[in-house]
Amino acid sequence: MMDEIGPNFFSRPPEVCARELVGCLFRWDGCLTRVVETEAYASVDDEACHTWNRKGAREFVEAHSAGTAYVYLNYGVHWLFNVLVKHPNASGFVLLRALEPVSGIEQMRSRRPGIADRQLCAGPGKLTKALGMSGKIHGQNFLQTTTRGFVRKSGTEVAMGSRIGISKAIDRLWRFGDPNSASLSKKFGSVTD
Repeated sequence: MMDEIGPNFFSRPPEVCARELVGCLFRWDGCLTRVVETEAYASVDDEACHTWNRKGAREFVEAHSAGTAYVYLNYGVHWLFNVLVKHPNASGFVLLRALEPVSGIEQMRSRRPGIADRQLCAGPGKLTKALGMSGKIHGQNFLQTTTRGFVRKSGTEVAMGSRIGISKAIDRLWRFGDPNSASLSKKFGSVTD
């Protein structure tokens, strides 16, 4: 039996969840991928988090439970998929930055034609397009379905580094990933554990 990840997994600090998701399997409507890159964001004291200057994001954290999808349109172009993390001392989000295709690749190719398989989900906007995700899933607790969710897997080396595409709170090493994956959005430096 597969070790399904439920809401309790996301009842811990965001950086813990982001790190432990690396290597896990992620299924979405007939597609199966492996999580190879994530980023963590804290809802308090993290200027890079949506909660810093968006009242709606703060209200979302208050109103929803751990494991809920937080999906937004980035720069009016790409949908980005985050998972809400709720912890008494450190709520926030985990952004899925990159996934490695495992199965359902034909579906992903049909949504991103002409792209090499290793690059189908090699970025947060790329993976939402490849999996057919949109703002319609914002606020859904997808962990309660049989066709969507995470399966725990261990044994992956994890690298960490600075988050990408932000200009504030850049000192936090809250980007995590499998340094050996060809599907990363950006390679890691030498920080591993």
